[in-house]
Amino acid sequence: MPIAFTKMHGAGNDFAVIDARAGRPLLDASRVARMGDRHRGIGFDQLLTIETADAPGCAYAYGIWNSDGSPARQCGNGVRCVAAWLRRAGALGVGAARLQSPAGPVTVRIGADGEIAVDMGAPLFAPAGIPFDAPAEADRYALALGDEIVQIGAVSMGNPHAVVEVTDIADPRVDRLGPALTAHPRFPAGVNAGFVQVLGEDAVRLRVHERGAGWTLACGTGACAAVAVLRRRDRVGPRVRVALPGGMLTIAWEGPGHTLWMSGPAAFVYEGEYLD
Repeated sequence: MPIAFTKMHGAGNDFAVIDARAGRPLLDASRVARMGDRHRGIGFDQLLTIETADAPGCAYAYGIWNSDGSPARQCGNGVRCVAAWLRRAGALGVGAARLQSPAGPVTVRIGADGEIAVDMGAPLFAPAGIPFDAPAEADRYALALGDEIVQIGAVSMGNPHAVVEVTDIADPRVDRLGPALTAHPRFPAGVNAGFVQVLGEDAVRLRVHERGAGWTLACGTGACAAVAVLRRRDRVGPRVRVALPGGMLTIAWEGPGHTLWMSGPAAFVYEGEYLD
């Protein structure tokens, strides 16, 4: 049976969005991977399903799958696209709403101008909660990647992230280190690898190699993770513009005891039907 979908993107991080409020279609890992194929399918970084919520206080729920068919627990750019889709469908209006994600409830705020901000929650640095194999929480961890020792910050934003500060994200070593870090055995569930270059206290550049998707044009949780790690080191201020290959995100974090807010674009591309 054909599956209707909407193609969307947030700063180039692209999605197929499926309305599953009346029931989710059969989506096993192999079918999602076929849909995600950029030559034989729709092509996307993640697949998003919009569903009815069963968590108290949540208006709707959403599911997330990577392009290789593996499930994901959170996606910052995806949240904004879900909120924008629901607004266009007349299901959400201007103001705040709660959505149920695989990682727990998320608050979105829709402005009268259509701008969407997302409360991404508080960063979690405890290794067991990431999960990351380390005896104790630290600001920096040394990891062996082949013949190199790389200093990382480790944090969860509903999914695991390793953040590496570099002097230039265009350094060709980054292309090699990204996949190696994503599959590092000290992250038992894999990890999203972010490489961040600090331009000033309010601006950074970032590239992210995502588990299950590879290099992406943007990663919302990756932007949050990078700012959280850098803010804890006093490398950036409370409001940071994060330049990714696909566009700009803005992350606001006052520090420990506060949640991070992310804002950025959510664009509609086209509607279609998947026939496989």
